[in-house]
Amino acid sequence: MRVLFTGGSGKAGKHVVAYLAAQGHRVVNVDRVPLNHPGVHDFTADITDAGQMFSVMSGHAGYDELDHGPARPFDAVVHFAAIPRLMMCADTETYRVNVMGTYNVIEAAVKLGIRKIIIASSETTYGVCFSEGVVDPKVLPLDEDYDIDPMDSYGMSKKVNEVTARSFQRRSGFDIYALRIGNVIEPHEYATVFPPLKDDPGLRRRITFSYIDARDLGQIVDLCLAKDGLGFQVFNAVNDTNSVPQENADLLRRFFPDVPLSREIGPHESLLSNRKIREVLGFREQHDWRNHVK
Repeated sequence: MRVLFTGGSGKAGKHVVAYLAAQGHRVVNVDRVPLNHPGVHDFTADITDAGQMFSVMSGHAGYDELDHGPARPFDAVVHFAAIPRLMMCADTETYRVNVMGTYNVIEAAVKLGIRKIIIASSETTYGVCFSEGVVDPKVLPLDEDYDIDPMDSYGMSKKVNEVTARSFQRRSGFDIYALRIGNVIEPHEYATVFPPLKDDPGLRRRITFSYIDARDLGQIVDLCLAKDGLGFQVFNAVNDTNSVPQENADLLRRFFPDVPLSREIGPHESLLSNRKIREVLGFREQHDWRNHVK
């Protein structure tokens, strides 16, 4: 597929772009800085400028395509570009960039007839990660039909983006999937992030102990590209298990003693559930943290 990918130079995006390119997709990266990945054309553009989004999305995927005449529409748009977390800049700027940027990207894709759109939402929409104070979820495990209720500007922006995506799906009938991406772990981070959790699992309480390997995230996006006909969907994008060695019985007793369970959960099953991507998309994780950490 010819895929326009926004934010491909970021922490998660660079691994997903590499994965998609390795699967044979023709990927164009749209970002403020180039990725310089072999075979991937870079466009420097601003997602908050609607005109720029229409322009790059209606253009060629590389110089070689000039030989074929006018540009043809991309097969899919994957939108990861954003202010990636809270407290990187003013709350108002985080909200503006993430909300207006996502609107511009989806609007351009829909009006150009691109029928597959994937956007990056976030685990922060569940209202635990960036909330003020120590906040409990209403129920565990967290799954996609949870009544998301963030209080921070970043989580709010991602919730609004899901609503925007759903609205555009209604008017277009296209497939628009939102990925509630967990804490992204790059290969080099296993050596530093995971060993301290043996003695202090509470470091991961705010993200309900979950994680997503950056390469497994690439697989999830590729599965979304291949799965047609689902309309608007939300998927938790995390690995199968928690990121700490302690069993859930211990974690629930120590960190979530007053939170009810909606169903039985396995000893190490991720409290941010990925059941839907396994059952609907066929996701099979390739990078269990236990295989990377001594």
